[in-house]
Amino acid sequence: MLVAVHAATPALSAELQDLHLNTLPRTDAERARISGATAAPDDFTAPQRFEELPAGAATVRVRTDADAFSQPSANISFEQELDFRVGNGLFKKIWVSSPSSTKASDGLGPLYNARSCQRCHIKDGRGHTPNGPEDNAISMFLRVSVPGLPEDAPEGIADYIATLPEPNYGLQMQDFALAGHPAEYRLDITYEEVPVALSEGDTAMLRRPTYIAADLGYGPLHPDAMLSPRVAPQMIGLGLLESIPVDELLARADPEDTDGDGISGRANIVWSTEFDQPMMGRFGHKAAMPTVMEQSAAAFAGDIGISSPLFPLPQGDCTEAQVQCTNAPHGDGDVRVFEIDETGMDLVAFYSRNLGVPGRRDVDDPQVLRGKEVFYTTGCTACHTPSHVTHRMPDRPEHSFQLIWPYTDLLLHDMGEGLADNRPEARATGREWRTPPLWGIGLTERVSGHTQFLHDGRARSLLEAILWHGGEAQAARDQVVSMPKADRDALIRFLESL
Repeated sequence: MLVAVHAATPALSAELQDLHLNTLPRTDAERARISGATAAPDDFTAPQRFEELPAGAATVRVRTDADAFSQPSANISFEQELDFRVGNGLFKKIWVSSPSSTKASDGLGPLYNARSCQRCHIKDGRGHTPNGPEDNAISMFLRVSVPGLPEDAPEGIADYIATLPEPNYGLQMQDFALAGHPAEYRLDITYEEVPVALSEGDTAMLRRPTYIAADLGYGPLHPDAMLSPRVAPQMIGLGLLESIPVDELLARADPEDTDGDGISGRANIVWSTEFDQPMMGRFGHKAAMPTVMEQSAAAFAGDIGISSPLFPLPQGDCTEAQVQCTNAPHGDGDVRVFEIDETGMDLVAFYSRNLGVPGRRDVDDPQVLRGKEVFYTTGCTACHTPSHVTHRMPDRPEHSFQLIWPYTDLLLHDMGEGLADNRPEARATGREWRTPPLWGIGLTERVSGHTQFLHDGRARSLLEAILWHGGEAQAARDQVVSMPKADRDALIRFLESL
């Protein structure tokens, strides 16, 4: 049984939510400019102004190789590019076990999902599902938790759904371990093929997954354990997403569907370890992380077992039940206090914030323009908000006052039973997911070598991803099923241009 906590809490203000940014207030003239720049088009025969620059001045050229997502934002300074390169080195760094002669690199695990950030976010792109029985799930894992009680929820967050780490396995399942330690599990996936009839005699095949945590290394899972599969998302444009004013995002939320359009986006309000107070979540498949820094530090702890100032336990996600893991040598017993220090985390966060978004392709192609019109008229923009303008920030000019086109509202939406993982995170229910940004999605195969989409990679194409939409997106999905094939093809072509 899930326990929801309802508190009589005032709405979180923009000042509270944007504490991670040094911002300047917008003038009335700027608000008018922004309203015009982000207004929906009334003419779909030509591209909108600046549409070919999805990240504004930070947009980078489109590379023809797999490094398309690995470029620094176009508007960072020469000095900042050095920080970007050093951050990239730390992002790629292969961590080793303790004790080691390479003191700056030891502290891995003992239980872990990958030995570096890059091994999950391959080429800074999407992870993938295991490719057959001989492949591993290095860029995919299972999150796990058990229901909590009201007193387990942080104070001051309404509708928070309390959960706790699984007693034996923590908050995520690690499928790798150092020598002498058993791994926590092996991810076993089976698929059932499900046909979907489309207009004009077309048929699409979806694959419905079943996930099993096999070969458990530390005893049985709790009988109420909730498992959720996760594939690593792409990394581009994160600093720009972090810079969208929270009052703009909250203004788009409509939890009671007061306008009757069937769309009831909600903000995920989470407890920030970095700021020790509630903040709006923006990152992760359920928007459970509020800032790039906190997301990065949590990944070091959970995925690699590396401690940092925000998450100081050297054993990472190991639980009290895993005595061998907690008693093992760690990388914080020498000259270091943490296995990655504040300077290192600052560099990794800077790198993560400034991975450039490639420019749009074929924005004036007639089929792309028709697909854009279908995208709007079908109602996709109700969640995939096309454009935003970021805060004015004197100390982050590379992200400041940029017109960006990420195609997301960063809100939670009920996506139906077909995509439900039945595992809540903060305010997100087991049926809710954050609207993922769509920029760069057409370059997925070029960067990652596959076309797997959604939180668990079940969709093998953009069309399959659309057909899995349910809940608030059911009406839009049904229109895609029934529309003329030419319009469906145009819609996919538009998405491939992003």
